[in-house]
Amino acid sequence: MDRLLRSVKSVPRPLAMILAGGGLVGGLGMAKIDVNHYVPDMSTYRIVRFGRAAAAVVWIVIDYKLTMRSIDESDSDYWNVRSQLHLRSAERLRDVCCQNGGMFIKVGQHLGAMDYLLPKEYVQTFKKLHSEAPEMPLYQLKQVIQEELGVPAEELFETLYERPLGAASLAQCHKAKLKDGQLLAIKVQFPSVQSNSLTDTRTMEFLVACVSYIFPGFHFEWLVTEIKQNLPKELNFKLEGQNIEKFAAMFKHLKFVKTPKVYWDMTTERVLTMEYMEGVKVDNRLYMEVHDISTHEVSKKISKLYSEMIFFRGYIHCDPHPGNVLVRKGSEGKVEVVLLDHGLYTQLSEDFRLTYCRLWMAILRQDLDGVKRYTQLLNGGELYPLLASIITARSWDSISKGVSWHPFTKTEGRRIQKYAVEYFPQITQLLNTVPRELLLILKTNDLIRCIEHSLGTWNNKWGFMEMSFNCIQALGDYHIRSEVSWHGKLYRHLEMKLQLLGLWLYKLWTTLSNRLT
Repeated sequence: MDRLLRSVKSVPRPLAMILAGGGLVGGLGMAKIDVNHYVPDMSTYRIVRFGRAAAAVVWIVIDYKLTMRSIDESDSDYWNVRSQLHLRSAERLRDVCCQNGGMFIKVGQHLGAMDYLLPKEYVQTFKKLHSEAPEMPLYQLKQVIQEELGVPAEELFETLYERPLGAASLAQCHKAKLKDGQLLAIKVQFPSVQSNSLTDTRTMEFLVACVSYIFPGFHFEWLVTEIKQNLPKELNFKLEGQNIEKFAAMFKHLKFVKTPKVYWDMTTERVLTMEYMEGVKVDNRLYMEVHDISTHEVSKKISKLYSEMIFFRGYIHCDPHPGNVLVRKGSEGKVEVVLLDHGLYTQLSEDFRLTYCRLWMAILRQDLDGVKRYTQLLNGGELYPLLASIITARSWDSISKGVSWHPFTKTEGRRIQKYAVEYFPQITQLLNTVPRELLLILKTNDLIRCIEHSLGTWNNKWGFMEMSFNCIQALGDYHIRSEVSWHGKLYRHLEMKLQLLGLWLYKLWTTLSNRLT
């Protein structure tokens, strides 16, 4: 990455004038930021929103250009200077995200999960947006409720609690009580998100193109394209309600998974009214220790749920950050997982899902020829070792030796961070060429790994076992359906059962070994 930062192109005069003009307007709209408060007034002016973003980009480009040219890697304080440069640049971008809100927050949250690509200063700074997104004042929330439902909030609810349950990139959720005592959770879209979405998208496309020109090798077009395609779905809360009901029906056999009931008579495109669900954020380890909830049991259940989503069902909840995954003890004392925010799902095509299954089976079996074959089917080309490492978040050396047999270590983590810097252009190139279905899976995997890190459960074999179980079932089901004759179907069925039996015996052996040690 350092080589990229040093090799800065001169900026053409027209582009410089646009950025400078935007920077001037942005400077007029800038103020000291408190990330916990929503700033509605100036943010409604599109030129100000563009100006803020342009101003931040101008300052960051100048900062990188001057700083990196004034210091050499051999200098004793090089790494400290570089870290401080990353940190202040990340904070500038985060401040713009908080000022503009909406799509900018969503991009920031995405960046906060990209440990494999961005310097740790960026990741740690943007991770805060998962729990510290700006809040909308209650009076604005009530205005949206009245506009959408046609009735003042005071007439609908006995109580509308002022403190939000959560503030996200596009909406804010509050607890409410009906006149009959029923507790609800009401999710209300920020007032100007829809009207600003087109301008924000074009702003980001323009600024990403500028940065890509100035810093050759920085290619984040894929991120803006992905959010641009998904944003209309996330802005329609009726679709989210339909997703909740589809998910609940599809996974009703998993008794530990809970989703809220939708109240359709109080739901519109901008307001979603649901059953209020008790629970604590999945990264609250202290609560789990106090209430005797096993973090390993929580991790196993999340692995089971998401492995079935990805490999067997191909219907994936793509936003499992800690604020959207709650944990609680049910009436029988068993651990339950509550899944919230169903605005973003992806339905995998069967061809992609089966290729992804075969890739993971090849990874788990140390079949490097298979890894090469299936990553190339996902447009990995000759960079297939790099794509395999991005998908697994493991080094190619660990993949070659067997990821299920070699636990992740701090040394491997440092090696991956080093490779991320060294191969930054190739990584962004890959992310611009792989199927868009894989981009959403990568985002989901990043967030699941963040949860596992917070629970202290990433170094365990249960996740790999759940992957294997669902991959075997998915591929077995496909082969059975593909056979024409009854004896062909019987053979495929027995083949699948034998593989599952072998996996069950391995799981039993692992459980007994852990108890003995």
